[in-house]
Amino acid sequence: MANILVYTLDGKIYINLTNRCTNDCIFCLRNDKADVVGQRLWLDSEDFGANDVIQQYNEILRAAQNDGVRYSNEVVFCGYGEPMLKFEILKEVSKYIKEHYPSTKIRVNTNGHANYVYKRNVVPELKGLVDEFSVSLNGENSAEYDELSQPKFDGAYDEVKKFIKACSDEGISVVASVVEGYKGRHINLEKCEEISKSLGAKFRAREWIVNGY
Repeated sequence: MANILVYTLDGKIYINLTNRCTNDCIFCLRNDKADVVGQRLWLDSEDFGANDVIQQYNEILRAAQNDGVRYSNEVVFCGYGEPMLKFEILKEVSKYIKEHYPSTKIRVNTNGHANYVYKRNVVPELKGLVDEFSVSLNGENSAEYDELSQPKFDGAYDEVKKFIKACSDEGISVVASVVEGYKGRHINLEKCEEISKSLGAKFRAREWIVNGY
């Protein structure tokens, strides 16, 4: 089966770049199912380039035009893995979209581990390409974060906060998010919002939904 690199959901276009992730969040949708509204997001191969993504993106736009469908003026990098792990592809695709569809807003949903992974601050490289980052804060402290997010390296919570601050310092809109209500579990939303604001970010509590969307 061919990779689904670009898919649609609720009137928006999403880009799915990888199966890999530096977290194994206990509430992640991919633990329970392999598709989103019938679109299989588990990739059969990670061996693809930016042109493959761009081709699928343009195919969706052409089909929408032929069928009279209108999508939101926003593209979201969000799939079954951490999109920033395909940083160069993400950057190339974002550049293409900005050059050919300049009014399109680009958002990246991320766990905020990219600077740790690449051992440098990559945020400045995305200025002018990414309009907003949505970063999973997922808790009020490292213990809660580790329990919910199951990161694959130590000190992940601090890396997330540093990434959020790096986005804010670069002048890129950034939203820190938490998942609220997972199997009856409640997060201290006031404390998480306080942390988010101290890092220069907006705050969003995402209600846990069983099917993930």
